[in-house]
Amino acid sequence: MAMAALRREGRRIAGPLMSAHPVNPLRASMASSDLCNREHALTGVRFISTQVVRNRMKSVRNIQKITKAMKMVAASKLRAIQTRAENSRGLWQPFTALLGDTPSVDVKKNVIVTISSDKGLCGGINSTSVKISRGLHKLNSGPEKESKYVILGEKAKAQLVRDSKKDIELSITELQKNPLNYTQVAVLADDILKNVEFDALRIVYNKFQSVVSFVPTTSTVIEKKAEAGGKLGELDSYEIEGGETKTEVLQNLAEFQFSCVLFNAVLENACSEQGARMSAMDSSSRNAGDMLDRLTLTYNRTRQASITTELIEIISGASALEG
Repeated sequence: MAMAALRREGRRIAGPLMSAHPVNPLRASMASSDLCNREHALTGVRFISTQVVRNRMKSVRNIQKITKAMKMVAASKLRAIQTRAENSRGLWQPFTALLGDTPSVDVKKNVIVTISSDKGLCGGINSTSVKISRGLHKLNSGPEKESKYVILGEKAKAQLVRDSKKDIELSITELQKNPLNYTQVAVLADDILKNVEFDALRIVYNKFQSVVSFVPTTSTVIEKKAEAGGKLGELDSYEIEGGETKTEVLQNLAEFQFSCVLFNAVLENACSEQGARMSAMDSSSRNAGDMLDRLTLTYNRTRQASITTELIEIISGASALEG
């Protein structure tokens, strides 16, 4: 049956070739070339469409690997910092019980110490700290008041420098490049106390609660001075040894309180940063997985459509030969 069809097709082709009208070889060549180009173009469109989807799937798969690795690194860093942050709470809590923490105190010179991270991809912890710092700056600004910023971290600096560049008194970055200890933070606190004039220091940071929870917190350290008559208030019942005056004792206690609170705030914010980065990378990995599923479905549909089109062309050609 197939041989009969081929013989019929051969006779059909041989008829025009043997006709009286001569065939222009140039026109025949151009027609054949045009047909081949059209077939290649159609084939190329199908190939490019599947290739684009395949390349995008590869990119999404690579991004998913990166986000999973970043989540594991953040989890490892969090375990190391969390223990130190919990231990540092025993430093500032006695000072808060002794000297107090009065965030509503009204003074003339306010310094807002904003603690943030140097790197991104950690959710909205930096934006939250900056938002609270701006609120405190607006609340403590006025005709007879002065508010300045001391910024720890690159992300807070990048946001506050846009609208409050003239109010930034001191900026320190790459604080967490090396593992933090109390000595480093004490030197940093001493640098702030020497270069910045203040009546109250307001430290803004994110207090760590869990991997998915952190609380924006403000701690206030006031420059202590002896009351009228040389009294120390609640500390007046304590006996003072040595040649220091009561005012100097209060000043030293306030400075030590600031260094302890700052050390705890830096560690708490570092824990919150790693916890937020873990959550962000976990969400990114899951979103990449969902996108990969959708792209796989699109790729399979495109490939199946291409195969179906080719089968239809083959069947149509076979039917034309038989007819």
